[in-house]
Amino acid sequence: MISKNLFHIRRVIKKHHQWRSSCINLIASENLTSWAVREVLASDFGHRYAEGEPYHRFYNGAKFIDEVEALALNLAKKIFKAEHVNLKPVSGCQANLAVFYALTKPNDAVMALSISDGGHISYMDFGGAGIRNLKVLSLPFNPEEMNIDVDAAVKKIFEIKPKIVFLGGSVILFPQPIKEIKMAVKEVEGYVAYDGSHVLGLIAGGQFQDPLGEGADVLSSSTHKTFPGPQGGIICCRKDLAEKMDKAIFPGLVSNHHLHHIAGLTIALLEMEKFGVEYAKQTIKNAKALAENLYNYGFDVVCANKGFTESHQVLINVSKFGGGKPVANLLEKANIICNKNLLPGDKPKSAENPSGIRLGTPEITRLGMKEGEMEQIATFIKQTIIDREKPEVIAKKVKNFMRKFSTLKYCFQKEKKAYEYFSLY
Repeated sequence: MISKNLFHIRRVIKKHHQWRSSCINLIASENLTSWAVREVLASDFGHRYAEGEPYHRFYNGAKFIDEVEALALNLAKKIFKAEHVNLKPVSGCQANLAVFYALTKPNDAVMALSISDGGHISYMDFGGAGIRNLKVLSLPFNPEEMNIDVDAAVKKIFEIKPKIVFLGGSVILFPQPIKEIKMAVKEVEGYVAYDGSHVLGLIAGGQFQDPLGEGADVLSSSTHKTFPGPQGGIICCRKDLAEKMDKAIFPGLVSNHHLHHIAGLTIALLEMEKFGVEYAKQTIKNAKALAENLYNYGFDVVCANKGFTESHQVLINVSKFGGGKPVANLLEKANIICNKNLLPGDKPKSAENPSGIRLGTPEITRLGMKEGEMEQIATFIKQTIIDREKPEVIAKKVKNFMRKFSTLKYCFQKEKKAYEYFSLY
């Protein structure tokens, strides 16, 4: 029975690999790690404990782990222009929660974008901010610009005097006005935090904005969206906040951090140091090209007045096709993977079937696709949603299309198949 179940699980996972290799993945929060990263993720590091800091551990046996983590910390400081870095959070959500525990007290007020305007659940009253018992108020937002309404936000900051204004988010098409917000927050003796989870790879490549350089006190993030590392979290901050942040993470929220993640992240940092600029540029070019082609086909792509996007994301209002849920489900039948998404003006209760879908270009860029391929992808989407061709027919076309994009670019090891199952026996 044990053997039967074991091989069943392997077969199911192999089927997943085979299927995803024949799909166009447009999930904005997903990416592919290189085989160099995958190799060290499977190392003995994943079995070990190393509480504390490199060379100052509470466990013996970590001398080689120390060497790798110290290298990762130095690389992250360099790439993100940070005075201090902590790599212990096991997710971006946990990194955000650590910011709240380090810089606030219960009942403090904080401000962030609402969910429908692009904010993440971790800084909502029903998420991490609520666990800290914080009062969460929404930042004013301009849906025409798809950005923070600076004048209204500054006015509200002076009224509320928030302890933290959390910028960044889950939907972020354009760089946000960090400098302007920081000027107001500084007057009320608060902090500016920036959730860079979605755009960390673009930040690393110098193609989006420099949150710490523009005035953010803390940059918190996951490490697996536009940044093509293993799933996990990172916090970068000013040196004077280092002790507070570190204590909030360990022993506050993390005991033993995931050391195989540190190993994989170190490789990903090295890859981004070498290939990050080129990769980030192409990721944004692809998003803009995909948006323009979809717009020309008649889709209601958000922010046409501003060139659609300056990030990896594309937002489309698909309410005239029944909403985000049926559209995303239909596209999946055509082997095109994306997610339904709230748009500005949507009510939280419409999360089950919001007005929009969100597309992203990190994974397809890593596979070597460029602007020409964005036209073909837009055509597949049009054929599925507007022309109502049979999704099974489109799926076959997509599968054939994907055969040309089976290996990873912008990394050290480029020969192995991107979606190959890593079999040891």
